[in-house]
Amino acid sequence: MTVEIVVEVQKLDINNGMKIGDRVRVKESVVVYHHPEHRNQAFDIKGTEGEISAIVTQWEGRPVSANFPVLVKFDKRFKAHLREGELEVI
Repeated sequence: MTVEIVVEVQKLDINNGMKIGDRVRVKESVVVYHHPEHRNQAFDIKGTEGEISAIVTQWEGRPVSANFPVLVKFDKRFKAHLREGELEVI
């Protein structure tokens, strides 16, 4: 596959109904260690709601295949990169 085809396939898979600005909820158990109120401790964000602020398909102008392509902003101080399968649109 060429790079252009891979990028188009990624766009189709990633944008499967989700777009920047959508309100989403974490539907699976996802443990993070960078939550501002629980710094350096395991914290499960299942059920937490936020807004999609970016869908990563490029970095410095080059196409990438990000493992966690959806950037969700939960509050002013907390963002996380997640997989699309870990989220549901609300």
